[in-house]
Amino acid sequence: MKRRTLLTVLTSLAIWPLVAGNAQAKVSVVGILVPGNTDPNPLLSTFREAMRDLGYTEGHNLQIEFRSGDGDPKSLLRLAKELSASRVDVIVAWLTPAVQAAKQATAEIPIVMASSGDPVATGLVASLSHPGGNITGPAAVTPELTGKNIELIRELLPTAKKLAALCNSADTFTRIFVEQVRGAAAKEKLDLDVVLTDREHLEAEFRRLRNDGADALIVQPSLPAQLCARLALDAHLPAISPIESFPKAGGLLAYSCRSTDQFRRAADYVDKVLRGSKPADLPIQLPTQYDLVINLKTARALGLAVPATMLARASDVVE
Repeated sequence: MKRRTLLTVLTSLAIWPLVAGNAQAKVSVVGILVPGNTDPNPLLSTFREAMRDLGYTEGHNLQIEFRSGDGDPKSLLRLAKELSASRVDVIVAWLTPAVQAAKQATAEIPIVMASSGDPVATGLVASLSHPGGNITGPAAVTPELTGKNIELIRELLPTAKKLAALCNSADTFTRIFVEQVRGAAAKEKLDLDVVLTDREHLEAEFRRLRNDGADALIVQPSLPAQLCARLALDAHLPAISPIESFPKAGGLLAYSCRSTDQFRRAADYVDKVLRGSKPADLPIQLPTQYDLVINLKTARALGLAVPATMLARASDVVE
């Protein structure tokens, strides 16, 4: 064999595995479902970065199908069924309403929570250690978290007497959320007004709250953050929520689990599922990192002086 022919053959043999490998690279399709009440960009950017760190590149071996309910809870089941029909490899669902919709849409496709309320109490999984079924991932809202937020209300407003809880009538976590708030309010000696509502009736409820003399408000995380923050400010009502995006949307403050940590954990779960692990065998992880976020601009607009000790504990202060 001539030397030039031999070199050509050897070069072709060296290149062929690379070409074949690229041609055969499996593209994993991940559906992401969010209610749309809260800005999804932090979730998307953190999740994409975490997936890149795990070796997944969009356009090469990863495809993301994003669906948002745009604040309309009625659309979530339709969108979840749409993702299920498209045969995605896994669905990432953020917040309890989205997880619930995904569960209703499919019992076969793995579902990873990108944080939700108590998944055992809401019937999403059998237990934290052995989820069973097709759902796993990090959980977010715990009784201690809700209680800590109400402790902060008392610290900020020591003379407050009445607390209103704005709750999402379309969320299966609402019953548990109300129980958590009720217990914490009793501990802080606050009278409680529970308001069950939805996006369409928020403005009317805020008018009522303003007239009923509530001293402060705690907002369930699955309600529209930006709208609730604006209406609370218009009503001159200090409002908090156990999700860090709330003060960033204009609310007063939040003590919450660190969302970026939750989103990165969700990516780890997705990687495990794509590599063959079954959601039923992957224990639910509870939060380990927490942040206090305070919107100082909102505090000033409400005429509130945030104690220096509270500011010193804050992970983030929105100016």
